[in-house]
Amino acid sequence: MTQKSQRLAIVGAGIGGLTLAIALKDQGWDVQLYEQADELREVGAAVALSANATRFYEDRFGLKEQLGAKAYEVQALIYRDGRDGRLIAEHRFDYKGKYGHPYVGIHRADLQVILSGAVGMDSINLSKRLMDIDDSGSEAVLKFADGNSAAADLVIGADGAKSTVRRLLLGYDDAYYSGTSAFRGIVEPEQMPSMPDPDAIQFWMGPGRHCLHYPIGNGAHNFFLVERHPSPWPHKAWIAPTNDQEKLAGFGSWHPAIIEMVNAVPVSERWGLFHRPPLGRWSRGRVTLIGDAAHALVPHHGQGANQSIEDAIVLADQLLSNSDWDAARAEFERLRRGRTRKVQYASITAGDVYHLPDGPRADERNARLADPDSFERHLGWIHSFIADEQEPDEQSGGTWL
Repeated sequence: MTQKSQRLAIVGAGIGGLTLAIALKDQGWDVQLYEQADELREVGAAVALSANATRFYEDRFGLKEQLGAKAYEVQALIYRDGRDGRLIAEHRFDYKGKYGHPYVGIHRADLQVILSGAVGMDSINLSKRLMDIDDSGSEAVLKFADGNSAAADLVIGADGAKSTVRRLLLGYDDAYYSGTSAFRGIVEPEQMPSMPDPDAIQFWMGPGRHCLHYPIGNGAHNFFLVERHPSPWPHKAWIAPTNDQEKLAGFGSWHPAIIEMVNAVPVSERWGLFHRPPLGRWSRGRVTLIGDAAHALVPHHGQGANQSIEDAIVLADQLLSNSDWDAARAEFERLRRGRTRKVQYASITAGDVYHLPDGPRADERNARLADPDSFERHLGWIHSFIADEQEPDEQSGGTWL
């Protein structure tokens, strides 16, 4: 498919879709985003961006000042025992010096404002719920629930873990429940005075559950309280109503700093944590998937948004450098499928590691995490990767798929 026209339709105005739009609009492409919501709002409270993503916002897009005004630069990674608060491991080093760019926490709404401003609202079409894609003619035609349609030369499915575009390509819904669910919230710093090391991202671990939290913006903390329950997931929707009593059922005996934090705000939703199996191909006809639509992750490595950003950058570069869009998309997939699959598997297994029962295996885990070289050994391949310069080697995920 060699194209002279450059009409690109992106389904979904989340982090990945907006990032791709910025990269291509900067080079003069006709890009339109179609978002089913009637206003821009990100699902979930906050997002952690690591150096493999922040480098593009700071350097390539010139958004360093805007990002810095709304984000909190995280200073350390800490692991603790969730029940007694015992310090298991602390990795406090010059992260930005080592990886070239910062690790930050930011409210998703703030990030979306920054990115949508860079794209321009003239390219973002709201209240456009996709129903079908007709790719049988000389162009792809997107059909929306409001009865309207839009034509494009290329369609990118960036519509997240619940992707309609993926379902249309496959003909079925292939979501897998991970066996874990979560409660989440944002707590102001004055509401959690007992929290040690508030400048760090922290994992508090215990049998069958863990709590992740990290600072965002002005120092508020985004917490993610995860447990291996219920199983199977008993609800049709991925989000179910809950209450504070249910939230504390498995965590009531945990360290007072955790109880103080999670009790500071009411919780009304339990989030089932789902993922999608890796696909052998991300494209069919004029349609290509990126981000969670291609490889939805469980959040235990905090890489969902970061891998979507990497996808967007690599796809943009391939489309910009090759007028044969079939070849460009094939190269994009070659560069991305192995790496994202490795991140998917690492994220799933991380939950198993955090939830080990007391005993020898938990002791071995703690010793590994406490090793000063642990961060670089286990996470460096994620954070050090430069998606617009490097081809993934074996450690980074490879290109074997």
